[in-house]
Amino acid sequence: MLPAIFCFDDAMLAWLFSWKGCVMQQLNHVLVREKRGKLVRPVGYYIRHAVSVCLAMLLTYLSIPVIKNLLSQQQAMNTSFDSLRLVNTYGAFGSVTKTRTEVIVQMTSDHRPDNDDSKWLEVEFKCKPGDVRRRPCLISPYHYRLDWLMWFAAFQSYQHNPWLLHLAAKLLSGDAQINTLLAHNPFAGKSPPRFLRMEHYRYEYTTAGRGKSSWWKRKHLGSYLPVVNLRQLCDVVRQQRWTIDGC
Repeated sequence: MLPAIFCFDDAMLAWLFSWKGCVMQQLNHVLVREKRGKLVRPVGYYIRHAVSVCLAMLLTYLSIPVIKNLLSQQQAMNTSFDSLRLVNTYGAFGSVTKTRTEVIVQMTSDHRPDNDDSKWLEVEFKCKPGDVRRRPCLISPYHYRLDWLMWFAAFQSYQHNPWLLHLAAKLLSGDAQINTLLAHNPFAGKSPPRFLRMEHYRYEYTTAGRGKSSWWKRKHLGSYLPVVNLRQLCDVVRQQRWTIDGC
């Protein structure tokens, strides 16, 4: 923010430093003399301009690899391109994935989760895609952290994201605090579910104008986290020193 102040003209900022108009009057006097061609420039004026031009040329030259990196399909982010670190790149992503995969959390209270007629209920998060009929949300000016992490987890496996097991244990234990991070927990205010699993889906937008009530269409890619219950997760809970009711 502060460097942007130097982009403003002196005439615009003079009122901030004037006292009874003295600075403004001096500025106006200089501007009038400059317009009439009677203003004699000191040597320092030309020296400053020469230094500014040289600095601009130097930064332009040093920015060439930065621009090449910007146009590259494999951008390097958070990288310096000279030993003095005068020009750098900054950003969270060098590229964005072209497909969107999601981890869908499902829970059931059935005693036999492996039966074909078992009823699995999905957990809905506040913003990330889940129910294909739900309109995409607006998240500006901040992200929902759990939704953000779930999106990253879909790129990897649950072994690379052990916090998913913590989330699963919280849901299986019926922890009420977890509901504040969710849009809908089908077991909120009820007995905790017996089993939980996570499925991997690929999401795509439906075609506009087709008269469909769904915003998304999804394809099942496979199992992300196999069916587990709280007892099976207790060993991990104790190893990680998490506090979970029932373990």
